[in-house]
Amino acid sequence: MTPAGKLLRWYRTHGRKLPWRETRDPYRILVSEVMLQQTQVERVKVFYRSWLKQFPSWKTLAEASNAEVIHAWAGLGYNRRALMLRDIARDVCLHGVPTSEDAWRRIKGIGPYTSSAMSAFAQKKRTLPIDTNIRRVLGRVLLGKPFPELSDDEMIGSHADSFIPRRGAYYDVPQAIFDLATSVCIKNPDCKSCPLRNDCKSAKQFLEGRVKIPKRSIAVTHERKHRNKPYPDRIYRGRILKVVREQGQIGIRELGPLVDPNFNKILDQIWVEAMVGRLITHALLSRRKNILTLPE
Repeated sequence: MTPAGKLLRWYRTHGRKLPWRETRDPYRILVSEVMLQQTQVERVKVFYRSWLKQFPSWKTLAEASNAEVIHAWAGLGYNRRALMLRDIARDVCLHGVPTSEDAWRRIKGIGPYTSSAMSAFAQKKRTLPIDTNIRRVLGRVLLGKPFPELSDDEMIGSHADSFIPRRGAYYDVPQAIFDLATSVCIKNPDCKSCPLRNDCKSAKQFLEGRVKIPKRSIAVTHERKHRNKPYPDRIYRGRILKVVREQGQIGIRELGPLVDPNFNKILDQIWVEAMVGRLITHALLSRRKNILTLPE
C-alpha cells in the first residue's frame, strides 16, 4: 500500500468530524477557511454555525453592511477578516464562483493557501494547500527534516506530486494530513502510532531520540506595543471595537479608561486616537466629530 493509501485508511477511522467537511459548497468552505485563520477549530465550530444561520449564501453576505458583519463576527478576533469575507462574496456575486486555483487567487483577499484549499476542498482538484500542519508532516515524511521551514514549501510541493494519488479520494489527503498533524505528528511526535512511520524519513531520528525538540516551533512575532502596556496594540484595538459595538456609539475622549485600566490621559490619548484612526482606515469604525460608531 502506498503511503497516501495508509494515511487515508487511518483517516477513515481517526479523522475529525467537522461541519465544513460535510459539504462541497464553495461558500461554506470559504467561511470555514477564513474563520480558521488564527482561530482554534473548536471555537470556529460555534461561530461557523451562527454565521451560516445569519448569512447562508454569497448573496446574503454580499448585501450585509459593515456593521452587520462586524456584529456577527464578534468574538472571533482579527475583525478585518469579516469585511474581507464580505467583499469576496460581493466579487463572487458579480463575477461568479471561480472554477480554478488561479481564478480564486485573482480575488482580492485570497492568497496561495486559500486558493489551493478552495480548489481541493470545494472542487476536488488535485492540489496541496500548504500550511504549518502540512509543512510539518510532509517536511518530515518526504524531506527528512524534523522541523521544516517556510523556505521548504517549494520542495515539499514538488515531492508531494508523487505522494498524492491520481485516483480515488486524493482530495481527502490534505484533510488527513491536517488531522495527523494535530493528533500524532505534533511538535514532539508520537511516531510509534503513526501510519506513516515506516515511510517517514524523520521517524528513525525521533524514535532513537536524536532530535532536539525546540521550545518554540513558531518564530516570535514582534507586534507594536505602546510604552509600558502589557499587550500589543492589536489587543487594544479589539477592545475599542468591542466597546463601540456594545454601546452603539461613544465619545473618543471616553474610550481610554474603558479599554485600558491604566489609561493615562496625558500619555495615552494620542495612542488611543491613532488606534481609532487605523480602525477607521480599515472600515471597522466611523467617526463623526468626536463620536465613534460602527460603519454603515
